[in-house]
Amino acid sequence: MDFIDYYKTLGVDKSATQDQIRAAYRKLARKFHPDLNPNDKDANKKFQQINEANEVLSDPEKRKKYDQYGKDWQHADAFEKAGGARQSRPRRNSGSDFTGREEYTYSGGGAGETEGDFSDFFESLFGGSGRSTRDSKARFRGNDYQAELQLSLEDAYHTHPQTFLVNGKNIRITVPAGVENGQVIKLKGHGSPGTNGGPAGDLFITFSIAPHPRYKRDGNDLYVTENIDLYTAVLGGDTTVGTLSGKVKVKVKPGIQNGARIRLKEKGFPVYKSEGNFGALYITFEVNLPTGLTDRQKELFAELAELSRLSKS
Repeated sequence: MDFIDYYKTLGVDKSATQDQIRAAYRKLARKFHPDLNPNDKDANKKFQQINEANEVLSDPEKRKKYDQYGKDWQHADAFEKAGGARQSRPRRNSGSDFTGREEYTYSGGGAGETEGDFSDFFESLFGGSGRSTRDSKARFRGNDYQAELQLSLEDAYHTHPQTFLVNGKNIRITVPAGVENGQVIKLKGHGSPGTNGGPAGDLFITFSIAPHPRYKRDGNDLYVTENIDLYTAVLGGDTTVGTLSGKVKVKVKPGIQNGARIRLKEKGFPVYKSEGNFGALYITFEVNLPTGLTDRQKELFAELAELSRLSKS
């Protein structure tokens, strides 16, 4: 297996921090993602390479082995065990070859085992009968796919089937009621196929729920503003309020103030994967003042104002 410089693949220095590695990977993953380059084989190959590099460099233990053993890092444990049995220890040379491979010599071995790079050592250790690990085909897990599914608030309110296209393939899922904006779910094995019999990657779906012109959602609770006329606000009465599950009749107490809020239990949003449970609906009342009054109506308001003044004196 040829040496692959994972640091160069991600465009970072060998001294890069985990945050720098993560940022570089995300930038490149967005650029070369198969969904954005559906017919570009070079971009797809590049995407696989940066995923492989990130898998190693984002894991401190794997990164440590990679830094020490280069392309043979996956056999580090076996090498250390075998090296202990031979009572030999790797000693780092002062230089590297043009591919970036670090070379080692060994002491304490028998004839013909005094020097060589790690590839030679592992070929003799694992190849057997002249076979080389270079001739074997490694199994690699397929790449993960990322997809965004846009929903309306009404869609997210109900459990429903949804079909969408990912990398040229129709995916059908059942969207549970109560999903939140930005929520991510994973479909195992729906990513790209693995290499040489390796497992397929996964599909990660992010839900994007559009803002609603009437309702505001906060978790499982819904907020709505309802207009009532002055007469209902003063005298009380019933008003009909629309909800996502239908219209409900709400009783308004006499003398309710502008901006007053009431709470209706179990009339909010469904609780995710908790069938039959709902949040609350909060209704804020706004009182509409009458306009276009007749002369008689104005007289009556004037009388009310006078009576109010007399009652306070």
